[in-house]
This record gives sequence, C-alpha cells and structure tokens, in this order.
Amino acid sequence: MKKQKSLVYKCSSCGKEEPKWLGRCPECGEWNTFTETSVQRNETLPHSRRKESGIPQTLPLAAVDPMEGSRIGSGIGELDRVLGGGAGGMDCGIMKRSSVLVGGEPGIGKSTLLLQTAAAALTKGRVLYVSGEESAGQLRLRADRLGISKEKMERIEILCSGNLTEIETVLNNVKPVLVFIDSAQTLFSENAGAVSGTVNQMKFCSFELIAWAKEHDAALFITAHVTKEGVISGPKTLEHMVDTVLYFEQNDKTSGLSGTEDCRFLRAAKNRFGSIDEIGIFTMGEQGLSPVEDTGRMFLVRRTDTSQGSSLPPGVATAAVLEGSRTILVEIQALTIPAKSSVSRVFSDKIDSGRVSRVSAALEKHLGLRLSDQDLYVNAAGGIRISEVGVELALACALYSARTGLSLPVDLAIAGELSLTGEIRPVRRLAARVKTSASLGFGSFLGPIPEQTVQGLNGAGNIKAAIKLIFGSSKTE
Repeated sequence: MKKQKSLVYKCSSCGKEEPKWLGRCPECGEWNTFTETSVQRNETLPHSRRKESGIPQTLPLAAVDPMEGSRIGSGIGELDRVLGGGAGGMDCGIMKRSSVLVGGEPGIGKSTLLLQTAAAALTKGRVLYVSGEESAGQLRLRADRLGISKEKMERIEILCSGNLTEIETVLNNVKPVLVFIDSAQTLFSENAGAVSGTVNQMKFCSFELIAWAKEHDAALFITAHVTKEGVISGPKTLEHMVDTVLYFEQNDKTSGLSGTEDCRFLRAAKNRFGSIDEIGIFTMGEQGLSPVEDTGRMFLVRRTDTSQGSSLPPGVATAAVLEGSRTILVEIQALTIPAKSSVSRVFSDKIDSGRVSRVSAALEKHLGLRLSDQDLYVNAAGGIRISEVGVELALACALYSARTGLSLPVDLAIAGELSLTGEIRPVRRLAARVKTSASLGFGSFLGPIPEQTVQGLNGAGNIKAAIKLIFGSSKTE
C-alpha cells in the first residue's frame, strides 16, 4: 500500500489530532499546544490494528477449547484468592490472556509484589519484567533482598525501558507467558505524542500491550500510582481497558495488634473472572511481602490489663465478619461524648458513616437510648475497612456499651444485620462464623435466629432481645 503523507495538528499535551489548528485543545483544555505534524497514515496505526487483509472467521462457542480459559498459579495464595475470587483450587490464579492493573500509593509494595510473583509463578514458560523506574542493578539488589533463588532468577528476563517500540520488539523475540510492566506512567510511544507521561500515552501504550497479551496467550500485569483522592492516576478508561483492577492498601499501623504493624490489604475493585469480595492480606518485612493465611486473632487487641476481669472495656465488641469466603474476627471500638455543637457528628472511616448513623437511629428508636446529642466515634482495630452488613449487630452492641458504660463479655463474638425496624436479619455463612469463633476460644456467639439449629449460637429476633441476652436487661440513661 502506498504511504499517504498528510498534515495534521497534534496537541503536545494529550496527543489529540485535529485537521486544522485550534487555539485550545478540546480534549485536555490546554491553550496553544497544537503543532503541525507530517504523518504517514499507514504507519500511525497501532501495531495491533495492522493486520493482514482477509475475511474474519467465526466459530461456534461449543467448538472453543475450554483450556483456553485455564489459569496459572501465581505461587502466592493470597494473590490467587483475590484474582480468582475464591479460597483456592482451579478457579483461582492468573487467567491466561488477561490484563491486571495493580494500583497503590508509592512505596506500598507494588513492585515487590510483581517481582515476587514473577519468581513464584507456577509456569515453565518465560517471564518478562519491564521496569521503567529501576535499573537492572537495582532489580538484582531487590531480588537478593527478597531471597529469590538464582534458579528462579534464571527464567526472569528483565528490560529497563519505557519505550513501547523496544518493549514490543522484546515481546516478539522472548514470547513470555507472563509480562510485568512497572509502571504505566513510564510508558511512552512516538505515535501517542511528543510528551511522555500524559494520559494519552498511558492509554495508547496500555492498549497495545493488552492487545499483544490477548493475541499471544499471555497474561499482563501493569502497576499504576494513585492520586491523593485514592484513585488510579489517569482516566477511568484505563480501568475499563483491563480485566482486573487490584488496589493495594495499608493499615494505620495501630499498636497493640498481633502482626498488623505493617499489614497490607489487596482488594479487587473489578474482576471479570471472579468475585470482588475476596481480600488478600500481607505483612511487609525484610523478606518482602509475606501472605497471611490464618488471620485468626490478627485484628483483635491483646490486652495485658486484667482489671476488667472477664469483660471488655466499655464500647468494645468482637465482630465475626466475612471477607469473601473467609471469616475474620475484628474488634469494633465505639466512643460517645456530648456533642460540641447543636448537631451530633459521626467520625468513622473504616465503617461507612452512613451505616453508623442508621444503627444509632435504630438504637434510639427501639431502645430509647439517646444518641442524637452525642458525637459518635467508631473504629475497626487493625485498620481494616469493613463493608459487610454482618458487622451491624456488633456495631450496635459497641455503641450501646459505650453509651451506658456496660461492658460486653470477653468471650462473646457477634454477627448479624440490623434493620431499621429493630429486627436482626440473617447473614451469609452463619454456621462458619460460629465455628471459626469457637476455634479461636470464643465460648458464646450472638446472632440472628437461624432456620436450622447451629450449635453454640444464641439467636435473637430483635435488638431488644439481643441486649437482654447480653446484659440481662436494657438499661439506658
């Protein structure tokens, strides 16, 4: 095909092309950024779109080999859990021909997670690690610090570049099974504008790499930084382009907890191949990220003061919540103090403040517990964010305890959904919550009345009955 030269005006900020000069770019809003550029139309097409001419062929869905959707074990159980949305088995791991975007704050451990995954992946194929942020020497020092054996290093090919043309050349030569890109902000291509690091560069380069992975039966991981608002830098279209979006979060380094001083949480915000309810828990140490398989008492405070005897301090309740398919026991802490203004306020970042307001309104309506003139402070020990509805009954008990000064038993675990009518509604996997609590030494469990008998469960139909079971009577101020 003959190359057709033409003149276009390209924005130096975002790469948008226009047939005529404009004073202001309609895409990014910048002024006086359009420059005249000579292009050859058949060369400016992305690599994945330059295909041989021919009639596209279709095939029946039944004729597709189901093994094309098979997974590769990452070698890290917590990562497999989040990627597959389950507790293990065939449905967990890295899906072939998929793309995964890993976002998180700088220094939280994204590069460490990628390098450990590259070394531990359960595949005999080649692995390519592309770094635009670190040199080859820095990667080797990181690998030595993480304790990666020389045998595993042999199969990891590294490329320290952000140039898309160089990356595609290496990809076609190496033909890796797993590709790791660190990070999206360092990718650039001449076809996406003269300025590197722009939104257009990220979208263009990421699309090309995703297309290559799908065409060559590989899996792609891309890291990306997050903004101050906690979202991945760049437009939301970058998240729409990939199959899975993972967020790396860090706890508040709360003291007094067992092993949570440097705990990291891996959550899925989007997953085309599994559930987004699972959570991966890691601890950061000298050997890098260590998966935490048995959370057990990880989010329960160890108290050396025994002056309370067999009771917790007022305002504290133990909740048995679900994170995906796993039961986690978390200490819910509540504090009520007289409001400093005419309007009460709710301070809660780990549990939705709207949920705290609804629970407090239900307590005030059905128990006569005055909370409208109180400022409410709610916290989940360990810095874990809880969104499951099963925490509501424990939250109600913690608020009641904080307001009345009555302590809950130390061996009591609680789970249940509290409706606006004061009823305690059933929650998922109630029997599993009771079993996990009993295995951790909790002698009693308070929850909704089950349809079938559950050993060790004390059921209550409404909040009044629940308070009566705990304290004997609903004393209010």
